[in-house]
Amino acid sequence: MTSRKTNTPAAKTYENLIERIDFSLERVDRAYESTEFRSCTFNDISGVAFTDCLFSSCNLSNAQVSKAKAQDLTFRDCKLIGINFYQMLDFGFSLHFENCLLDYASFDKKKMNKSSFKNCKLHGVNFSKADLSKVTMVDCDLVDAIFDGTNLSGMDFSTNRNFSIDPHLNLVKKTRFAATTLSGLLTKFDIIIE
Repeated sequence: MTSRKTNTPAAKTYENLIERIDFSLERVDRAYESTEFRSCTFNDISGVAFTDCLFSSCNLSNAQVSKAKAQDLTFRDCKLIGINFYQMLDFGFSLHFENCLLDYASFDKKKMNKSSFKNCKLHGVNFSKADLSKVTMVDCDLVDAIFDGTNLSGMDFSTNRNFSIDPHLNLVKKTRFAATTLSGLLTKFDIIIE
C-alpha cells in the first residue's frame, strides 16, 4: 500500500480563543497568531495578518480581504462565499478548508502549493491561471467551477465530482481522475456518455 502525502495540517492546540464575536461590529486587530476563532463573523480583514489560525463555524462570506496575510490557516465548517482570495498577499499563502461552503470565491492566478480542500462545496469558484499542482482536493463538489489556464498537474481528482475541465486549456499532466468522472474532461465535445 502506498502512502500519500497530504497538505492537511495535523490537529493542534491554539494559544488564543475568540468566540462568538461579530467583527462587522467590533474592531479587528492588525495581527493574530495561533488563534482559534469560533462562530465569529467577519466582513473586512483587509491588511490583517493571520498566522497559524483556525476558523471554526465562522462566516466570512463576501468579506474584504485585500492585502491580508494568510499563512497556515484552517477553515472548518465555514461560509466563505464570494471571497476574492487572489487579493490576499502571496507570501506564505496557505489555506486548508474542511467542510466549507466556498461558492463563487476566486483564486484567480493564485499559487496554492500548500493548500487543501476536503469535502467542500466549490460551485462557480474561479481557479483561472491558478497553480493547484500541489493542492490536496478530496470529495469536493465543483459545479460550474472555472478552470482556464490552471495548473492541475499531479493532482488527484479521483474523489471530486461535477467538474468540467478542458485538457486543452489546462495543464493536466499526471492528474488522476476516476473513470466515472471522465465525462468532466469531455464536456466541450457535446457528446453523450452512457
